[in-house]
Amino acid sequence: MVRQPRRGVILLSVVLAATALTVGPAGADNTKAFDDGGIVLESHQHGGEGGHLDQGSKDVTLVGKARVNNARAGVVSDVGVLGDYAYLGAFNSDPCEGGVYVMDISDLGKPRQVGFIAASPGSFVGEGIHPIQFSTPAFTGDVLAYSNELCTNATAPPAVGGATLVDVSDPLHPVMLANGFGAVEPGVTSRARTVHSTFMWQTGAGPDRKAYIVLPDSRTPMLPIFDITDPRHPVQVIDIDVAGMFPQILQPGVDLDTVFFHDVVVRKHGDRQIMLLSMWDAGYVALDVTDPAHPSYVADTDFTFPDPQLLETNDVALGPEGNGHYAEFVHNDQYVLTTDEDFGATRVRVATNDGGDFRAVQAGTAQLPTGDSLSGTAIFVGLGCNADPPAPAPATGGPYIALVERGGCAFSEMAANAESRGYAGTVVFNRTGSSGGCGSLVSPSVVANKPFFFVNRQAGLSIMDADGGYDEAACQRSSARASVPVGTVGDTVTLAATFDGWGYVHLFRNGTGKLQELDTYAVQQGMDPAYASGFGNLTVHEVAVSKQNPHLVYASYYDAGLRVLSIKNDQITEVGHFVDEGGNDLWGVQILQRAGGEYVLASDRDFGLYVFKYTGKN
Repeated sequence: MVRQPRRGVILLSVVLAATALTVGPAGADNTKAFDDGGIVLESHQHGGEGGHLDQGSKDVTLVGKARVNNARAGVVSDVGVLGDYAYLGAFNSDPCEGGVYVMDISDLGKPRQVGFIAASPGSFVGEGIHPIQFSTPAFTGDVLAYSNELCTNATAPPAVGGATLVDVSDPLHPVMLANGFGAVEPGVTSRARTVHSTFMWQTGAGPDRKAYIVLPDSRTPMLPIFDITDPRHPVQVIDIDVAGMFPQILQPGVDLDTVFFHDVVVRKHGDRQIMLLSMWDAGYVALDVTDPAHPSYVADTDFTFPDPQLLETNDVALGPEGNGHYAEFVHNDQYVLTTDEDFGATRVRVATNDGGDFRAVQAGTAQLPTGDSLSGTAIFVGLGCNADPPAPAPATGGPYIALVERGGCAFSEMAANAESRGYAGTVVFNRTGSSGGCGSLVSPSVVANKPFFFVNRQAGLSIMDADGGYDEAACQRSSARASVPVGTVGDTVTLAATFDGWGYVHLFRNGTGKLQELDTYAVQQGMDPAYASGFGNLTVHEVAVSKQNPHLVYASYYDAGLRVLSIKNDQITEVGHFVDEGGNDLWGVQILQRAGGEYVLASDRDFGLYVFKYTGKN
């Protein structure tokens, strides 16, 4: 428990596809590598790790489940539900067959896949699965929105970014309305920026009825909103820099510098439309978007120092990591409940022999154990890709650590090349450019047999004593590669891992200005160093609020399964849970009301759809 003392508009890019979609099994061909104007679009930070918690449940009944036709590790992303159908995203797997699985849930005990809406080849779907009943003067029917990110090995065209709108009034015969629309990044590509999530809402009545969609892209702090009153012809309303317009949301100088717009909901509060944005290291932000062209600040959160959950459970005082992923209004808008998505149970500091000290993110399937360290001399090996492989590590004087500049290929390819050439580990530093570059830290999904780390650009240059005159603003405007020669021998670096737990849940009192933090919650194993590796990802993902008991919240908790939380008296209490035999890897969670009962639908990344019912009394 916490007891706290405490703008311009960018041109629209719309690509219209054929009006009829084929519904059938996933089967897109894997595609070739694509470098998007110098910005390589690796898979999003969602990743998998082996192992799982033991089977178990409390006050949660498994009603039914359905396997998607091409189930395999990491193939499923988010879930949305409307009427007798659920929609599951198809994520960036190998081969990458992006799109939407159509699931018949008319019999909740026997859900089944009945179709597949294929995304454009080379694109996949993340968190943006949002179906709604649509009613405007221009269109009436059921509309599904989904996001488009680029497969690790994607071509362009036909790969698209942005979002897609589909008429699913007849889910077995969907009709494309608009494909690949979104805000464009000038000077990079004519294609819309990739989109990780979507959210639609409607306002007004009669001839004044309008519909809008917001498109978080998980790479920039930009907020793009489109008018989709006519879903066949989306029109951009704004694309503003949230942090630039509302600088009070930032926490400067405290190592919380990775700021981007990750996820969002819009809820009606009286006669106002309030948007709740998840801004990663900038926390959570509430904006009034009643007039979408002129959003205004309502409230935001700061991360508490020291990290409150770690201090409470482990009596360890470390700064928070940020990672603000998802937020919802809870208990009739009395509270805001937020989820920090942290895939690393350890944090890593990088110390150099000349006094440098930097933050790093550890990734990959070979983790540096808690309390352990890795030391070695850094050698700059360039991009470290198959097309530009690193030179072998020297035969004597080691160990050596490969220092790699981000870009050119997937992280796993960099790791494999460094390992095969005798390096004891890999450190990747960020690229230039505004779209996820320079000062940002990312948590990449990496297949690696030796420790793999990510640092920001200044840290990488500093390891080579090449950061003199570094300017973050200039870096953001640049697309240049590092001017350091490949083969440069850098500092001796020591990377040390400290346990800090997996991502967890925060509770804030709703209001205006800076919101007061009241409590936190984590699964027990998520704050136990014994579960730092080997049991899957024990971080929270997102939540859905009960429609019958608004103090109840259902949380998808990756390999910790489904968690049912009660929010009362300023506190969070777990009142139910479910982990299936063989484990779960739950991403999305949604609520379904049917015949007076409430059901919970969740997407399992490796399997498909789960249907639950909470049977407790809270």
